[in-house]
Amino acid sequence: MPQTVAQSIARPRRCPIATIRDVAERANVSTTTVSHVINGTRRVSEDLRLRVHQAMQELGYRPNILARSLRVKRTHTIGLVIPDSANPFFAETARGMEDASFELGFSTILCNTDGDLEKELTYTEVLSEKQVDGIVFVAAGMSTEHVRALQARRIPLVVVDRDVPGVQADMVLTDNERGGWLATRHLLDLNHRRIGCITGPSEVTPSAERCAGYRRALREADIPFDEQLAVRGDFRYESGYQATRWLLALPDPPTAIFANNDMMAIGAIRAAAEHGLHIPTQLSIVGFDDVELASYVVPPLTTVSQPKYQMGATAAKLLVERIHDYDAPTRRVLLRTELAVRDSTAPPHREASAPTE
Repeated sequence: MPQTVAQSIARPRRCPIATIRDVAERANVSTTTVSHVINGTRRVSEDLRLRVHQAMQELGYRPNILARSLRVKRTHTIGLVIPDSANPFFAETARGMEDASFELGFSTILCNTDGDLEKELTYTEVLSEKQVDGIVFVAAGMSTEHVRALQARRIPLVVVDRDVPGVQADMVLTDNERGGWLATRHLLDLNHRRIGCITGPSEVTPSAERCAGYRRALREADIPFDEQLAVRGDFRYESGYQATRWLLALPDPPTAIFANNDMMAIGAIRAAAEHGLHIPTQLSIVGFDDVELASYVVPPLTTVSQPKYQMGATAAKLLVERIHDYDAPTRRVLLRTELAVRDSTAPPHREASAPTE
């Protein structure tokens, strides 16, 4: 009986999947040696290791990641929990953490909480169920519940950017108080005396610390703290915009504004422009974070620079070390802040120079 066209088409031949036994035979070693090379569970001579890797490459062998994870009780994944993925500060910090984690052999699962404590708790539960090897955690607020819950399960943890009082955990922080002092001191050195401060959320420590630096600089200059000049924001553009509008509507408005992050500072720049003020001749503005966008706004923003990428990379390295030795003493890394002076600050009420012919 003649074949149909469909029957005459040759079926593709399946390539057999290489096994660990095939690798062992090709490398002329035992399957145990291959397992040790793949999992790093025992020291193997360089000659044997190279032979095994060459055999794996020739055969196209790929280890079963799930089975390997079950054997070594590691998934080689890390959770990263942040409060606002739209904030460039967290994006740049996450990049440092992800790059360092990848170099150390770990993949990253990113979770954005939108600053919501309930969402934060849900994500920590999800990451725990997915059996991540550890979590880098930027807390949405001052609640210690989530941190303690993770520690009760002995899940390795590093807290970034937020000091969590009463909790013993590895932390990577920056000197926010010094940063607030640097920003305010810079404006005082330019001879500003009415300096507004747009703060961040009251429940997060960086905001309180930056405000403490602001008040210290005023105190050192013998300038009383004026509650009218301190307006609460939420670290987003809109809050900086609205806070600046409120400050500029005061009977005696400030000649300079220190915003507790760059996003609010950029919102302040927009509000000043709508108010008809020229920056910096009529209003000076200082931000905090030194995100990449800060040097591209008009005018380029004077801001307090903190090492965002380094924060993330340091957190990843601390976490991997914690994964390998859970009971080691906790560490607290405090990174330095510096002032980046650009074009958004100048002495108050400086007259613009007359154009030359």
